[in-house]
Amino acid sequence: SDPIALPESEARYLRLQLDDGPGAEYALSEVDVESLAFAATLNDFIMAIAKDASRGRYPRGFIDEQSYWTIVGIDGGTEQGLIGEDGAIEIAKGGFSIEPFVRVDDKLAGWADVQATQSLQDGYLPIPSVDWKHRDFDLRITAFAQGSPEHAQLIARYRLTNTADAPRDYTLALAVRPLQVNPPSQFLNTAGGFSSIRGLAIENGRIEVDGRPRVLALQASDATFATPFDAGMAVEHLVTQDLPATTRTQDDTGLASGALLYRLHLAAGESREVAWVAPLSGDFDTAAIADPQAAQDAVAQSWRDKLDRVRIRVPQQAQRIVDTLRTALAHMLISRVGPRLQPGTRSYARAWIRDGAMISEGLLRLGREDVAEEFLRWYAPYQFDNGKVPCCVDDRGSDPVPENDSQGELIYAVAELYRHTGDKALLQAMWPHVVGAARYMDQLRLSERTEENRKKNPAFYGLMPASISHEGYSTKPMHSYWDDFWALRGYKDAVEIAGWLGRDADVKRFAASRDQFRDDLYASISIATKQKGIDFIPGSAELGDFDATSTTIALAPGGEQGQVPAALLRNTFERYWKEFVERRNGTRQWDAYTPYELRTIGSFVRLGWRERAHEALDFFFAGQQPRAWNQWAEVVSHTPRKPFFLGDLPHAWVASDYVRSALDLFAYTRDSDDALVIAAGIPSAWLAGEGITVDGLRTPHGRLSYTLHEADGRLRMQIAAGVSPPGGIEFAWPYSGRPGTAWIDGKPARWRDGALRIDAAPAQVEIETTPQQAAGYKRRAELARLLLLGKQRSELRSTRAAAVARVMGTSAPAAPLRAW
Repeated sequence: SDPIALPESEARYLRLQLDDGPGAEYALSEVDVESLAFAATLNDFIMAIAKDASRGRYPRGFIDEQSYWTIVGIDGGTEQGLIGEDGAIEIAKGGFSIEPFVRVDDKLAGWADVQATQSLQDGYLPIPSVDWKHRDFDLRITAFAQGSPEHAQLIARYRLTNTADAPRDYTLALAVRPLQVNPPSQFLNTAGGFSSIRGLAIENGRIEVDGRPRVLALQASDATFATPFDAGMAVEHLVTQDLPATTRTQDDTGLASGALLYRLHLAAGESREVAWVAPLSGDFDTAAIADPQAAQDAVAQSWRDKLDRVRIRVPQQAQRIVDTLRTALAHMLISRVGPRLQPGTRSYARAWIRDGAMISEGLLRLGREDVAEEFLRWYAPYQFDNGKVPCCVDDRGSDPVPENDSQGELIYAVAELYRHTGDKALLQAMWPHVVGAARYMDQLRLSERTEENRKKNPAFYGLMPASISHEGYSTKPMHSYWDDFWALRGYKDAVEIAGWLGRDADVKRFAASRDQFRDDLYASISIATKQKGIDFIPGSAELGDFDATSTTIALAPGGEQGQVPAALLRNTFERYWKEFVERRNGTRQWDAYTPYELRTIGSFVRLGWRERAHEALDFFFAGQQPRAWNQWAEVVSHTPRKPFFLGDLPHAWVASDYVRSALDLFAYTRDSDDALVIAAGIPSAWLAGEGITVDGLRTPHGRLSYTLHEADGRLRMQIAAGVSPPGGIEFAWPYSGRPGTAWIDGKPARWRDGALRIDAAPAQVEIETTPQQAAGYKRRAELARLLLLGKQRSELRSTRAAAVARVMGTSAPAAPLRAW
């Protein structure tokens, strides 16, 4: 079968001119003329070919299956590679890929012939691996990057192991393919799928694409070849073992391919490794990669230094929360390009002030103040002369599209950086940007604070004008309360910044704007809810739409929990919870969701709903793809193998939502009284034995370190020096029932509404737990242990009733495990 793509071609006749040289013989069976859709694009053409090929010869994305991947890069690099869940590695954005195949016993094995699993080194470092398990071998594929933004390299390692009990011969083939790991279903900014290779040379271990050296193998291969598409793609030659003699080729279709082959004779249990290196930036230099293992060890240690500045220890059943926290930090750092914080590396490779402000908060809390400062210093100068803050900036410059949350986000980023660093010189340098943004917000809100609006639609009176900053309103601008809560945050922070700089007149001026705007905002919400007949905070004034994910901004970073109408706030999140449970339990239909919903975890913690926070986390963790790579895409589908546009994977803004919410479990700052609330999201099941330890968590009031554990009928908490919030430290009772007797530094302490106030650190707290509470805790801890150890689900199901009965101390089966 010899498919030929002739897109947009018209003809009355087709002539086949065949080579009539010596010995040439042909037998033409038939010719089919396909529809235009067969080769409307090269992605369509490749998918048409893949449809007729054996499964595993082409990547999932070309055979109508959704595929997943993760990024490979350095902190702040200019380019990032990808590794797919099945082991293919994409060299750079929009670039070709290298995919492994293994021949054993005259059969070629690809991703469809093995069981593939994914992992990260140490469970959290951004050094991903894919492990193939085949009845005749194991293959581990590992990718990582090293170097500096100016000179970085991507390194790939392939370790093949003979798992049989006798010597075997293998051929490891590394196929160079004109296909991205980023699949054809991805279309925004960087179209996925096909990646042109017109010129290909594979000689002396070096791979040149279109005349440019791109990859160098670190071990000499036993054979190489390069082939144009018309002579058959590389995988076809690997299947038939009819290897072309050519190592260079030109192909005007852009579909050239080739391979490096390593023939390995392995004793039983023996392993051999090959590796290659590709430059991500800078010159092609492999001097630093003489020992891939040493290079990987150095990269791993470098990442530990970056990711472990805040150390959190939890019981094993909660380790995924901490591991994902550290991986999310790594993904935020890898996704940025120099100082430019951006949500992704393919679809969203540009900087938004919205994303940057929220990513910056996560960075600050995890000890990367340097990155947050670099971003702010880079972004602020793009502000327009009239004070307007651009919604986003990319290689072309700033985007003039009006998104009216931007001004508040820039001011918040300035204030939050100062809260964590106390850098007065930087604050002074940012002051003109704060003044300009506040002035422009005044201009915006006053344009809506008119008698015409008061009479025509008072719900718009004094708000930020309609905009498309909320993605749900991209087709038609709306008066989005998302904009307004960000603007209020900006006004509040402008007051604080002026105070820090001793500008009393500006404090009064900004405070007047803040107070007037807050009054107008809550008046608008009151009017809108009555106009629409709703009992929750709507997403926009004109629609009365329900959008709890947007409303989370009112709580964090908005800090308005003490100001938002309490009944509307509770109704908003009660409705969200009801619909969430229906979705989780399968009684509400859904196609997809965006993991921006992770923001609700922090809202639940602030509302005192710690159990709900963890139930929601369990659901969102199930949406990670692949699970072991600790990441979320921008979109999570209910049908994960059906192709769909998923945004970027991983998505750094989603990662920041997770980071902020996950850290809220351990500590958050409450704006209403400047108190530091600790452990409000920690379930009692984590407290037995060693309990939890938080070491060096950054807060606006210093570094927080504490331990919390329960033993011998007492809950013990020790808070180290280093943090001094003006409103003190608050600890909420983690058990059901009335709080036990408490002592702070040996002195009796009083509970108020289930919370204990600690005036200053260091402090040592002891609290009596009742026998019933302790027993209940031990049952839950034992149940958690059983669930953790139940690796074989069939085993766990078969013994579930007996296990629950034993743990709960009953003679008959208790409630289903889900209830616990």
